[in-house]
Amino acid sequence: MIVTTTDGVPGREVSNSVGVVAGEAILGVNIFRDLFAGIRDIIGGRSGGYQKALREARDHAMADMEAEAAALGADAVIGVDIDYEAVDTQKGAMLLVSCNGTAVKLR
Repeated sequence: MIVTTTDGVPGREVSNSVGVVAGEAILGVNIFRDLFAGIRDIIGGRSGGYQKALREARDHAMADMEAEAAALGADAVIGVDIDYEAVDTQKGAMLLVSCNGTAVKLR
């Protein structure tokens, strides 16, 4: 499956659009990752735990979006937009990643 943020696929022509597709992933962030991220905020540096969690959430959301496109018979997803959001709940923080784009058939 070709996935791109552009409005087309270089060298290929879009024959028709088969629909808008999306994928979402929400992951809980555990207390230990929060603790180490807080320490990183104080001393500086990158938070590897959060980076890994965001990468995993993005991969899950993209896979769900691609599966939805494949189920529609698409060859590609174009115009992909990826959004990240932190959601605070009474039980802790959650990380939300959503991906959406247009599923298309190519010639």
